[in-house]
Amino acid sequence: MSHILMINTGGTISMVHSDRGYVPDGKRFRKMLEGTDLLKAYPMPDWDLIETEPLLDSSNVTVAEWNRVGALIAENHDAYDGFVILHGTDTMAYTASALSFMLEGLDKPVILTGSQIPLGEIRSDGRDNLINALLIAADRRVNEVCIFFGGKLLRGNRSTKYSADELIAFASPNYPALAEAGISIFYNESAFLKRDPVPFRLQQLEEIPIGVIKVFPGIQFSLFDQILTEKLKGIVIETFGTGNIPNGGNALLPIVNKAVKNGTVITVCSQCLQGTVSLGAYETSSALADAGAVSGKDLTTEAAVAKLYYLFSKGYTPDKIKSLMETSICGEEK
Repeated sequence: MSHILMINTGGTISMVHSDRGYVPDGKRFRKMLEGTDLLKAYPMPDWDLIETEPLLDSSNVTVAEWNRVGALIAENHDAYDGFVILHGTDTMAYTASALSFMLEGLDKPVILTGSQIPLGEIRSDGRDNLINALLIAADRRVNEVCIFFGGKLLRGNRSTKYSADELIAFASPNYPALAEAGISIFYNESAFLKRDPVPFRLQQLEEIPIGVIKVFPGIQFSLFDQILTEKLKGIVIETFGTGNIPNGGNALLPIVNKAVKNGTVITVCSQCLQGTVSLGAYETSSALADAGAVSGKDLTTEAAVAKLYYLFSKGYTPDKIKSLMETSICGEEK
């Protein structure tokens, strides 16, 4: 029988009603798990539960929590066959992206899941999400960081939250699902991550100053000039379409030049959920390429931010980071 470690970080799945709205409650959640017969029935794996302290609404998750969860997986790596991380939906894609880089040489499944409705509620989607996540982790076919939600297993660093209301809360716009849970669990093995076998190790992340700028009609780029100092190590710019910006870059170009001279790595992503950035395909994106920005291709913003944290934490030079931002490390981009 497979042995799975569940790591509860909080989020809606472990929340209860309070006079301040929904809040995580670890004691009541543990009792609910222990009282759920289905979690002990065949063919469920054997499982243990660890709770991070304090349990959080995922909007409060930071780099420190990524490091804490990564450390728990590293410390227990040899003792378990797989890991299921219970997490809030708001920043689940960020955590999944970060862990996909941090857990170098991962050879076991790490499945993040949660729910839109708390486990203690009658209509909770948490039961199916948790049961399927445990079964997939126990099966050990997928050896990467994933999100299981709403019947689909998605690559973690290809995922994004796209709905706050629907039970199918996550999408993977530029990469197919790794598995789908219907009457049986169908695995799309051709989509599994293939990488060179290297020894497992954890790369902790540093608190690197990183910013995200979302381009919109009428944006005044000059307002960002004061924050683009040598302290800011990375910027993700969410542009229109395939990398387009207003005014052909005339207003942004001096700011980008200043940032690049300061050693800041500027990565261009698209506001479109589906598609890829192609700097220079249109005149309105050429200025970014000319100024030294790099294409995020089909990276999600979540993956781009996590990747910048990871590469800077590795101690790489800005030039090497630029090159690696356009190179797939663990299936995060084309």
